[in-house]
Amino acid sequence: MCGIVGWINAPELNQDNMNEALQAIRHRGPDASGTFFNGNDALGHVRLSIQDLSDASNQPMEGKDWILVFNGEVYNFPELKSKYNLNCSTSSDTEVVLKGFEQQGTSFFSEMNGMFSLALYHKTNGKLILCRDRIGIKPLYLFQSGSTFAFASELKAIKSIQKLRDELNISRQAVTNYFHLGYIPSPQTIYEEVIKFPSGHYAEIEEGKLKVTEYWSVEQNIKREKLSDENEAKTSLKELLKDSIKYRLRSDVPFGTFLSGGIDSSLVTSVAQEQSSQPLKTFSIGFQESSHNEAIHAKEIAKALGTNHNEFYVSEREAEALIPNLVHDYDEPYADSSAIPTMLVSKMARQHVKMTLSGDGGDELFMGYGFYNWARRLSNPVISLFSPLFGGVLKKGDLRMQRAAEMFLAPKDQRQSHIFSIEQYYNAQKEVDELLVQPKPVSSFLNAPVKSTRKLSPSEKQSFFDMKYYLKDELLTKVDIASMKFSLEDRVPLLDHRIVEFALNLDESLKVKNGEQKYILKQVLFDYLDADLFNRPKRGFSIPLGVWLKGVLKPFMEEMLSVEVTQKVGFLQPDKVQEVKKAFLNGKDYYFNRVWLIMTFHHWFLENHK
Repeated sequence: MCGIVGWINAPELNQDNMNEALQAIRHRGPDASGTFFNGNDALGHVRLSIQDLSDASNQPMEGKDWILVFNGEVYNFPELKSKYNLNCSTSSDTEVVLKGFEQQGTSFFSEMNGMFSLALYHKTNGKLILCRDRIGIKPLYLFQSGSTFAFASELKAIKSIQKLRDELNISRQAVTNYFHLGYIPSPQTIYEEVIKFPSGHYAEIEEGKLKVTEYWSVEQNIKREKLSDENEAKTSLKELLKDSIKYRLRSDVPFGTFLSGGIDSSLVTSVAQEQSSQPLKTFSIGFQESSHNEAIHAKEIAKALGTNHNEFYVSEREAEALIPNLVHDYDEPYADSSAIPTMLVSKMARQHVKMTLSGDGGDELFMGYGFYNWARRLSNPVISLFSPLFGGVLKKGDLRMQRAAEMFLAPKDQRQSHIFSIEQYYNAQKEVDELLVQPKPVSSFLNAPVKSTRKLSPSEKQSFFDMKYYLKDELLTKVDIASMKFSLEDRVPLLDHRIVEFALNLDESLKVKNGEQKYILKQVLFDYLDADLFNRPKRGFSIPLGVWLKGVLKPFMEEMLSVEVTQKVGFLQPDKVQEVKKAFLNGKDYYFNRVWLIMTFHHWFLENHK
């Protein structure tokens, strides 16, 4: 795992600018760094050594015609090396990517199984090729101003260059989407001039022109027929998972797993332990508040599997200490407070290992969220017809009913994003309009129909929304930034593209059976662990934010929601901000995420506009 930076046609940028950019992302690659310059073009790289620890695998890596900077891992590189008879002098995946591309061209990207973002530069004609993995596990940001292009693994690398930072303007459309979703969805960033490079695509930049080509998408992998045979599905999924984890255990450094105690991380850990010749190192985070503490369950599972388990209990003060740096770490407004425990468990793991496996993706692929129940419920013709009536009646009930009422008031053209927003305690379009000084409609692409060869159920549509936006731009961003902050590589076996394609075409009855979510995933897990270990309600990996906002974080909340700060920032209506704060403090506990949204946005703005 590494960090990459570069630009083309930027005569105003120099070695000092590259040094600044690389320093900004040094945490991604503390083991080595390198640069390449050719006139107005440049590539830069910081390396976290995982495969082939020798200096021979440092980057930029030069081939016959092309130079490569690469962030991530290609797990099937030995097979690709053999298939194309590549003559390599190192044992790294980097050299296989470079030589495979030089031999096969852009078609080679479709054969790479892994997580990656990369840039290839032609030494003679100055052509630049960018590529990002299918799912968007590894980040890539692209800045454009006229014929100048710059790219980086994190926004902070671009922002570290004064000449580029001076050109950045806040996107009010991105601000609208942030207050609706809690994150900024691709391709947007908080800045008009920068995009999140699309996953499953590569781009060719030549003579100031950008041509983007898709090589993989969710839509193109939806088949007409679905797999509905349970025995066949279980056997296939188990074999795919074993193979995915076998790939992801290829490493020249110590490794372990994140073990939260839930279905997904327990399954990944179980299969990894089966393939390991010694006890795995496992890591979990706990909380004193019993309503949020999963550590006790993780400990039981670790004991059953015989792992070398490590746990860390988070106090309010330890979480509070991380908050001042969150807006710097995440570069743009980002409201998932579970970034805090993710950072703490990453910090703990890095003291023991350099690479981890985690269970991200299971909920989106196998319908583990309440979102999908709501999608099914709201699609009922009777409920759909009388939704305004149901919403009006429920608004007169207790707090639980008031929250549920908001779900029935979805705009017709915002079903998927509305369900997500309300389930996550954020803002519907109506609340966004009331809160922002210059509101805009939520971006229409978020709820655009999915092009498919078969008719999709409401739950499938909701899960595809999560795969395309929530998983990539919120959850995977969270883990990438949190783990790489401590120079830790995290790998996600459930997001092997073969497993994703399997899940896309698995009959919904095997994802949710008799009300049991993630059914087929659990059937595989129960081959390794007793089902009674998981006979408990599902809990997310989250902090007791509502409690802390009324306790240790209350002074920070009061400051960030003050009329003075609201007016200084200038994006939100001061009266509405005070109304949200008052409602939360007076008993509407489910407003905690709306409060956090505002706090995070104001904090980000103040830190970036001093």
